[in-house]
Amino acid sequence: MPFSPTPIPGLLIFEPTVHEDQRGYFFESYNEQAFSAAGLQLTFVQDNQARSNYGVIRGLHFQMAPYAQTKLIRTLSGSILDVAVDLRKNSPTFGQSFSIELTAENKKQLLVPKGFAHGYSVLSETAEVMYKCDEFYNKQSEGGLLYNDPELSIDWQIPADKAIIAEKDQVHPTLQHCATNFIFEG
Repeated sequence: MPFSPTPIPGLLIFEPTVHEDQRGYFFESYNEQAFSAAGLQLTFVQDNQARSNYGVIRGLHFQMAPYAQTKLIRTLSGSILDVAVDLRKNSPTFGQSFSIELTAENKKQLLVPKGFAHGYSVLSETAEVMYKCDEFYNKQSEGGLLYNDPELSIDWQIPADKAIIAEKDQVHPTLQHCATNFIFEG
């Protein structure tokens, strides 16, 4: 099975089977049948791609229901620390974060379900990140969680003096003041 659970229900690591030989490698970064066999009924409608330099921290972002997004994140080049925070009310892991290094070399992907804030930091000189979404972007429903909220204690693995953060990401509310409409459906 290409999926590994994390300590947070619903948050999964996807490790595709990689076929390598003298020519290079091949793998299926997404296969609807494999996801369905794992009980994941998703219809991806939008692919996003970003290129960032070392020290960039993007996030923590989400979209409120009914526009909440499930995301499948992978790194095309370089290395990132990918982070998800559970914002689902009544979840046994509400407010907990999970992080994983996604690299072009390890080809791991993180499946972040609806109800999570998501972000990443760039650990390599540059990184290209691509992620699939099962809902379209909706500006009116976007929200965020403060990336350096002391309650979350996320180690972005970037020294503070090297961090590059968008102005909007510096003013998101803390977990204590973050209003969402996500409900855990365990």
